Amino acid sequence: MRRRWMMLARLALVMIGALTMLPLEATDAWQSLHVAGTFNAWNPAAASGRMTQNGDAWELTQFLHAGLIEYKFCADGSWAVNWGDDKETPTLPQEGIATRNAGNIVLRLEQGGTFLFRFRPHTGEYRLTRIADEAAPPSPPVPAEPPSPPPPAPTPTGKDFREETIYFLITTRFYNGDPTNDFYCRDRLKLGDPHWRGDFKGLIERLDYIKELGFTAIWITPPIENRSGLDYHGYHGYDWTRIDPRLESPGATYKDLIDACHARGIKLIQDVVINHSSNYGIRGQVWIDRLPIKYFRKPGVVFEAPYTGNLGNYKHPFREDNDNPLAPPWFRERQTSDPEGVVPLRDPVTGIVVPDPRCPPGRFFDTDVSKLPAEWYHQHGYMAGGDWENPVALQTKHMAGDCLDLATERPNVRKYLNDAICHWLDLGVDAIRLDTVKHVERSDLLSYVNTWKRHKPGLFVFGENLVKGHGWGDLGGDNGPSCIRPWWYTRLGDDPRNPNSGPDSGFSVLDFSLFSTFRDNLSRGCFNGIEGVLAMDWVYGDATRLVTFLQNHDVGPDNDFKYRFKGDDWMAAVAYNLLWTIRGIPCLYYGEEIAFQKGLPQDICGNDDTLDQTGRAYFGDHLEPARLAQTKAHPLWRHLQRLNAIRRAVPALQKAPMSLVREWGSGMSFVRDWENGRSYAVVGLAAGSDQSITVVGVRNGLYRDAVTGAERRVGDGTLSFPVKAHSAGIWVLNGPGKIGTDGEFLR
Repeated sequence: MRRRWMMLARLALVMIGALTMLPLEATDAWQSLHVAGTFNAWNPAAASGRMTQNGDAWELTQFLHAGLIEYKFCADGSWAVNWGDDKETPTLPQEGIATRNAGNIVLRLEQGGTFLFRFRPHTGEYRLTRIADEAAPPSPPVPAEPPSPPPPAPTPTGKDFREETIYFLITTRFYNGDPTNDFYCRDRLKLGDPHWRGDFKGLIERLDYIKELGFTAIWITPPIENRSGLDYHGYHGYDWTRIDPRLESPGATYKDLIDACHARGIKLIQDVVINHSSNYGIRGQVWIDRLPIKYFRKPGVVFEAPYTGNLGNYKHPFREDNDNPLAPPWFRERQTSDPEGVVPLRDPVTGIVVPDPRCPPGRFFDTDVSKLPAEWYHQHGYMAGGDWENPVALQTKHMAGDCLDLATERPNVRKYLNDAICHWLDLGVDAIRLDTVKHVERSDLLSYVNTWKRHKPGLFVFGENLVKGHGWGDLGGDNGPSCIRPWWYTRLGDDPRNPNSGPDSGFSVLDFSLFSTFRDNLSRGCFNGIEGVLAMDWVYGDATRLVTFLQNHDVGPDNDFKYRFKGDDWMAAVAYNLLWTIRGIPCLYYGEEIAFQKGLPQDICGNDDTLDQTGRAYFGDHLEPARLAQTKAHPLWRHLQRLNAIRRAVPALQKAPMSLVREWGSGMSFVRDWENGRSYAVVGLAAGSDQSITVVGVRNGLYRDAVTGAERRVGDGTLSFPVKAHSAGIWVLNGPGKIGTDGEFLR
C-alpha cells in the first residue's frame, strides 16, 4: 500500500509540473495583462507595460532601444501568474508559445524603434514585431524663429522615493543646538569635543541648509536609546521604545524634528537595527548579568575627566548607566546609591568584594553568550575568521561584545521590535534604512519589512548589506554564496544562480556592488568597469530603487575602503555626475559637499584615535553663521546643489531604467527612458578631458541640454554633442533647457 501511495504521489507531482507548463485556459479571466522587462525595470504593474485587449489577444505598442531585451507577460500587475519562453530569437518577428513560470524571452535588437507586442493568454501564443512605418523621417530644418517654450517640469508626487535625494548624517556629529545635552563617552575621550555633541535642536536649526543644498530626504543614525562605552552613533540599542535623551531638548523632541522636516518638504529616514542589541540587554525585557561599572578598578589606570573616580555615568546622580528594572535586587540597590562606587559589594559570581583591582574586567564588560536567554538571543559564540562569509555563522553568532545577536526569528523579539518601529512610523517617519542585513536570514528579515509596509502602505525600506566586491554570490566571481549577498534580499526566488527565479521582494539595498568599483575608477577620475556593473542590474528586484553612494560612515572608495574620499575635487564632481544621472537614489554623506575630513579614516582605527581625527568629526563649525557663506561657496557645494535641481526637474533621471550604456574610461553615455518616452534623457559624462559623444538609437525630436541650454533636433535616431572635462551633457527630449548656473565642474 505504501509503495502504491508513493507512485500516486509521484504521478500527482508530474501532473502538477505539467500543468504549470500549460498556457492559460480560456476560462481564466484577468483584470489586466502587462509586459514586464528590461525596458521598464521589470515592474509588473508599470503603465509602460500595460496591454490593451483586442479580441482574444492583448497588445502593447512600446519603444525599445537597440541591444539586449528581456521580457515576460504577467497578469493583474503582479508576478503571481506570469508567462515566459526560455528562448532567444535573433531575428524578427519573434514568436512562440509562452508557458507559465518559464524563463525570460530574450531578443537582441540591432536597431531601436517602436514595436508591437501581441499575446493570446488562452493559447500562450505571442509575437513581437517592428511597426512597419517606424522608419525615421528626415531631419527637418531647425526653425529660424525661437522654439516654443518647453513644458513645465512635472511636480514630484512625493509617493515614489526614487524622486528623492538623500543627505545622510550622524546626528551627534552634525550641529550642536543645545550644549546642555552634550555627553562624553568613556572611550576615545577628548575634552572639548563631546561625542554626543550634535542634537535634534541643532539639526532643526540647519534643515534649511540641507534644503538649500537641494536634498529632499535626510537619513539619521538610530535615534533610540543606546548603551556602550562608545555609543554616540546609535548602533548599540538598549531601548527601542525611547529616543535617547542626549538628542532631545525642550521644543526639539523627535516629533518636533519630524514636523520641522515635513514643514520644509523634507522626508525623514530612520536608521533601524534589528540584528543586535548592546551588551546591556534590553530595558524592561532582558537583563544581562554584570557588575555596576562604577566599581571597576584596574592597577595603573587613572580615569580621565569627566569620569573622575570611576567610569560610571558622570551625569547620573548615582553614577549608574544601567537602569534596567529587571536587574536583580543587589544591582537595583546600587542604581540609587553609592555614586562614588566605594561601598563594598560582593560579586555573586566570583565572590570578590568590589571595588577590588583583582576582579576580572570581564565581570564589568564581557558577556558569556552561552548563558544569554535563548528566547531573546542566539547562543553560538562570537564571529571570527571565515565566519564572515558563512551564512550560518553570520546569522547566529555575535559580531562583538556590544553587538549581541538577537533571535529575530522568535515571536517575542518580533513583537517587541515591530511594535516599537511601527510607533515611530506613526510618529511620522517616512522611510527606514535597515542595518546589518546579511546578518538576518532573508525570510526572517522580510517578515519585519513586510510588517512595517503593511502598517504604513507605500513605505520605502532599504538596507545595508556590506560587501567589498561585486557581490554576485553563486553567479560567479565571489567568495560567498548568494544568500548573503545584496541582490538576494531584493528577490523572492530560491535559486542562487538565477535571480529571475523569483520576483521583486519589495526591499531595496545600498548599492555596494557599484561602490566596490570606485577604488579603481572614480577614485582615479575615470569610468573603467562601470558599464560591466550596470549590465548586472537585472539581478536586483528593481535596480532603479538601489541607493547609491560614494562613501558613508563605515567605508570610503580609497585603498582598503576605510578612508574618506581623498581624490581631487574634480574627481568627486565626476562621481556625483554619475550618481545623480544613473539609476538609483543618490545619497551624500555629511560633509562631502566641502570635501570634509578628506583622506582620513572613516572611523577610529588606531589605538589612540579620537573622533576629530576621523571622517566622523564634528561638522558644525562649518555651519556657524560666520562660516556658512564660505561653506556654500565651495565648488562641490554649488555642484551638488545644481545636480539636485537638474535631477528634480527630470523624472527620467529619477525613475527610469538605463539603456544604451556605453563606457570608454574617460567618458560614458546612456539613455534614461521613463514610461515609454513620458520623460526621456540622453546623458553623456566626461572625466578628466573633453569628450565628443554620439548616441545612436534614440527617439527623434527636439532635445535641450539641462547643463548648457543647447538644442539639437534629432530625426535619424542619432544625437551628438560635446561635453567638457568633468562635466555632463543631460539632453532631455522636449526638456526645460538650462537648469541652474554654470560652476567649476558643470558647465
